[in-house]
Amino acid sequence: MNEFVLIEQRKTVGIITLNRPEVLNAWHSPMRKQLVAALKVFETDEAIRAIVLTGAGDRAFSAGQDLNETKTFSPERSKEWVGEWETLYETIRSLSKPLIAALNGVAAGSAFQVALLCDFRVAHPGVRMGQPEIKSGIASTTGPWIMKEILGLARTIDLTLSGRLMEADECERVGILNRIVPQPDVMPEAIRLAEDLAALPPVAMRLDKQRFREMTEAGFRDCLEAGTRIQAEAYASGEPARMMEEFLEARRKRKG
Repeated sequence: MNEFVLIEQRKTVGIITLNRPEVLNAWHSPMRKQLVAALKVFETDEAIRAIVLTGAGDRAFSAGQDLNETKTFSPERSKEWVGEWETLYETIRSLSKPLIAALNGVAAGSAFQVALLCDFRVAHPGVRMGQPEIKSGIASTTGPWIMKEILGLARTIDLTLSGRLMEADECERVGILNRIVPQPDVMPEAIRLAEDLAALPPVAMRLDKQRFREMTEAGFRDCLEAGTRIQAEAYASGEPARMMEEFLEARRKRKG
């Protein structure tokens, strides 16, 4: 079986690496499912007290959705796709242990959302983050919910409708990066932070995270319902398939 997700243990810290560097760790169904499985392994391992999530290579945490997967979706398949994301997001939200994103490169679209669902984010000055889904004809539903929780409505509208990516300094300024360090230090710093968090009382950690989940549950459920409905409408229009094919064709031409 292809290992699209790698796991490693360093004492009390579990490390998960998204492992599709040839496509900038872009999401597809097997990688989503393997990430869910890896998170559950560390959640049930009593020796693990904190988790670090990163991407293979030095270019991307994840570039977001693999458009080669979604470009041929039917409205019905789009509903299944939203369900896969629900499973992943619910798994992240249900963790009793702190989750740190070690951002080694771009985090775009659904990868931006995953990073925001993490409890902490460590990055370097070259990192860019944002919600460019509109440029490929994908309507945003989960992204605006989590962005609004953290960034407020005005910036959520800006990022969703423009599709622009924020540079690291802007990300830090608006409060979504906890630490910016030189690129070689991202993983060591994330692991140090994880070790510090792992040393804290686990029951209090679990209860705090449980309360944060309760505080945001209504919005999360609403965005999932909206996602199923809105993505089906978007794919029925044919626009996502057309825009994704145009994007992929332009990329093929750039590569020669």
